[in-house]
Amino acid sequence: MDTLFEPDADDGRELAGVSAEDDRPLAARIRPERLADFVGQTHLLGSDSALRTAIEQGHPHSMVLYGPPGTGKTTLARMVAEHSQAVFEELSAVQAGRAEVRAVLERAAHRRATGGPATVFFLDEIHRFNKAQQDALLPAVEDGLVTLIGATTENPAFEVNGALLSRTRVYALQALDAEEIGTILKHALTRQTGEAIAVEQEAIDFLAARAEGDARTALNALELALATAAELGEGRVTIARAEDALQRRAVLYDKGGDRHYDYISAWIKATRGSDPDASLYYLAVMLEGGEDPRFIVRRMVIFASEDIGNADPAALGVAVAAAQAVEHVGLPEAKFALAQTAIYLALAPKSNGAGRALGAAQQHVREHGAAPVPGWLRSGPRPGQDQDPTHAYDYPHDHPGHVSPQELLPEGVAGARFYEPDEAEAELARRLAQVREARGR
Repeated sequence: MDTLFEPDADDGRELAGVSAEDDRPLAARIRPERLADFVGQTHLLGSDSALRTAIEQGHPHSMVLYGPPGTGKTTLARMVAEHSQAVFEELSAVQAGRAEVRAVLERAAHRRATGGPATVFFLDEIHRFNKAQQDALLPAVEDGLVTLIGATTENPAFEVNGALLSRTRVYALQALDAEEIGTILKHALTRQTGEAIAVEQEAIDFLAARAEGDARTALNALELALATAAELGEGRVTIARAEDALQRRAVLYDKGGDRHYDYISAWIKATRGSDPDASLYYLAVMLEGGEDPRFIVRRMVIFASEDIGNADPAALGVAVAAAQAVEHVGLPEAKFALAQTAIYLALAPKSNGAGRALGAAQQHVREHGAAPVPGWLRSGPRPGQDQDPTHAYDYPHDHPGHVSPQELLPEGVAGARFYEPDEAEAELARRLAQVREARGR
């Protein structure tokens, strides 16, 4: 368990502005001021990366920080300003207009004229500004009057003017994983002051797994759980208290144990049984339990070929597109692609014909070995061998219907039938019958 505690009176260390009188939200009170304390976004903050170098060297550049809520956009912006000894001006595009922006730029111009510090202008929710408002920032950015740091949860390629975007560097932040949020929560407990209240590990794990990658959500829920426990005279924060604070129920789900396999098995069988409601239910259980969406979507891709196949060839494309959405978008937004795919796969016609056909072919190879490839199908004549003109490759496109009667299976295998279409592949069965008739089979 992690415990809230009072710092020792003789400890001698400042808590970076954290005090019992500080009534700011917990997320603001424990905001890291050094890169060493920042959790997550390792893909952007690796050694010698552009963003890390800009912060450490104190040479900021204009940028757009794009990513889900609670992933560190504001914290990184503040670090840029702090390390460059610049004045940090902050506005939210939800509330600010041209007048507020003009005031920021006037103050920046005054600092420059009087030899004062540079200005870092952090504009949260920059996508809320219209084209005219964004265009008003261009001269100040071009002239270096301010270092603009825009933050947005929307794709800047669609929401930020091209002219402004070309003058900034875009950094895409990723949702934090449960382990990273757990680290932040434990750090918050060591920084919190006040009456000692224990927090059960299960409660921390629950908040970390169910915050959907948003550290602010997890910290706000932790703070509420602590406050409620204190008001009720409870000595610890239990998982039930954490559930109440987050307003979500804990799901009994073990990603590394039996339930991990039971629920994906249930999802597969429910989807194979063409029940979209059951498919969505088991999908919801896995997502609420913190299952890796990449694990889920891999099973969807497999299912599309194994259980649907050529009964609906588009199913594989839908599943692959969902896999791409998971990689490029991530949770929580990718859940919509997963739901769409689960419904599609459940309602698609089913066929295991492709798997049965391949299984039959593999069984034949295991029992009889691999027969030599007929000479007319090889890549070319072997050294010392002359090509037999009577056994040359018969080009199918030279025949009506683009079908040649030439035998394509090896000697000893000719005539074998591995693929037998089922009732869900009626169109393929019709085409196969036409081809076999044209080939004299």
